[in-house]
Amino acid sequence: MPLRNTPNTLPADTPDNIAEPIQRSLFGEILDWMLVPLLLLWPMSIAITYLVAKSIANQPFDRALDDSVTVLSQQVREVDGKVVALLPGTARDILRADDVDNVYYQVLGPRGEFVDGDRDMPALVDEEKPATSSVQFRNDRLHGTEVRIAYVLVDLRAPEQASDASREPRLALVQVGETLDKRAQLANEIIKGVILPQFIILPVALALVWFALARGLAPLAELQQRIRARRPDDLSPIASGQVPEEISPLVRSLNDMLERLSQTIQLQKRFIADAAHQMKTPLAGMRMQSELALRQTSQTEIHRSLEQLSKSSESATRLINQLLALAHAENQTPQAKAFVPIELCELARNVVQDWVQTAFTRHIDIGFEQPGHPVMTSGNPMMLRELLGNLIDNALRYTPPHGSVTIRVRIDEDREHAMLEIEDTGPGIAATERNHVFERFYRILGSNAEGSGLGLAIVREIALQHDAEVDIFNNPHSHDPKVPGSLFRVTLPMSQLHAFIEDIG
Repeated sequence: MPLRNTPNTLPADTPDNIAEPIQRSLFGEILDWMLVPLLLLWPMSIAITYLVAKSIANQPFDRALDDSVTVLSQQVREVDGKVVALLPGTARDILRADDVDNVYYQVLGPRGEFVDGDRDMPALVDEEKPATSSVQFRNDRLHGTEVRIAYVLVDLRAPEQASDASREPRLALVQVGETLDKRAQLANEIIKGVILPQFIILPVALALVWFALARGLAPLAELQQRIRARRPDDLSPIASGQVPEEISPLVRSLNDMLERLSQTIQLQKRFIADAAHQMKTPLAGMRMQSELALRQTSQTEIHRSLEQLSKSSESATRLINQLLALAHAENQTPQAKAFVPIELCELARNVVQDWVQTAFTRHIDIGFEQPGHPVMTSGNPMMLRELLGNLIDNALRYTPPHGSVTIRVRIDEDREHAMLEIEDTGPGIAATERNHVFERFYRILGSNAEGSGLGLAIVREIALQHDAEVDIFNNPHSHDPKVPGSLFRVTLPMSQLHAFIEDIG
């Protein structure tokens, strides 16, 4: 019957060096992750809105500047070799008629000579010169104020001369500029129209988020109240029909834990009941023999009663020791599970020597076989001695006088596992019983051997602690089908040190 151990993954920390974890509110955690990005994105949205508003505000004013510079460029002529701007006075007044922005214009001749308009307008650099009749825009400063300028180059040649590539073009520069006050005013109005409602919407959004979180987490609070209202002994499953889908996995995990806890408690109760029942027999025998000894007057009868009393106390002591060993094996602490390298041949030889006198008293031939090299594994030496001792004790109890028990240490063919084998010439264990003999207090029907039924349960627990397998077979060296004997095989992982010893050997 293979037995596997699940490695213990608990950290080797003591209560003194474990820091108290900082409890965080799930409500606060979700609220932080929702509100902090919202509050960070809000200023970004304001900045993006402002840039978009400026772009929107620029478009109608740029179109107006485009119309103004186009109309003005159409009035520029060359008369008798002189560039003039045939701009009526009313048109000049229209250009400058603005209640908010200051509007400026300028006309320069082909050689950069001033023709009309405002002399202080910034000059055009060569890199900014556009194609003829193409209106361009730029930002500049005039009288210390930012201005938006539309400009165009006008070809002064006559239409019939413009197609003559041999004649150099005569280009006049026409510029119209205005300050940015109206643009800024329109952009601010757009910003106000967008931002002001947000000051109302944002608190409402925060309140709705708060309310939604409180409502969404309400099932957790209800689940907490339902769990707190339970009796301490109520380990029934938690009803998962009234919780949201996201909490259902948590409830299922809690139900699984409650089921395992209930099974553990039932096992503990059964263990205590079985232990009490097993203790009743030797204690009752001890009480009866002591009362009988008190009533006897014959020294012979008193001596016989005392012998029975000694046997009963020995049986009770053994039972108590096995109960303690089983409890110790089942409740190993991380510190006790610290494995060390073990030379298995030496450990087995020392354990066998402890049982030689018992085997001699029972007229049983006990033998030990080992390979000619060390067999290294890792584990808890005390627990492995307990495991082997219980297997030897089990073999000696079920082997009749003049039988034999052989303890063998070997390695498998793949040289990856160490094996402990205990052979006996007893009645053997039927295949149908091999799944039950490792249960606590289980005894095979018809067995007359003394015992409490805890030895193999201790073997199972220690094997689990060492990630080992325990298998039961018939004794392959038995030739009597009526007495097949037993072979217990414990398979342990090989230590890395063993491979190192073989390499250097």
